[in-house]
Amino acid sequence: MLGSPVESWYLWVGLAAASVALVGVAVELPRTTPPDAAAAAATVDGVAASPYDAVGEHPLRADAVRLSSRRIALRRDGTTARAGFAFGPVVPVPPGEGPLRRVLAGGSPAERFDSRAAFASAAERARGRDPTWRPAPDRLTVRHVSWGDVDATLVG
Repeated sequence: MLGSPVESWYLWVGLAAASVALVGVAVELPRTTPPDAAAAAATVDGVAASPYDAVGEHPLRADAVRLSSRRIALRRDGTTARAGFAFGPVVPVPPGEGPLRRVLAGGSPAERFDSRAAFASAAERARGRDPTWRPAPDRLTVRHVSWGDVDATLVG
């Protein structure tokens, strides 16, 4: 006969250990799919590539978001997805009140800023901020704005 007899105690101990390990792996598998950062980045790229002023929105199914001028990262249930922007750099607009947030919401940059230089300076400062994780909004809003020679894609 080839093989171990079924009565061998070490065979049963090994089988029990393997079963416990498999249950542990199954319990640790993510219960939801990771957030779709690539689709969010595609929305940003679609608006940024427009030669005209444009607006786009993308629903976010994530707990947290981290925006930089070149990438987006989304986190949900312990999983993280990242994607880069093909058209950039973009202007990550932080939450809260501020002139960039008002322009992102649909306001005219000429009404919110004293000059084109002030608008360009605010956009450059926003691009230079270190990205941090923050609670994700329900929707990612993207707006491409041109004011004279100043061209910016606001994302928030």
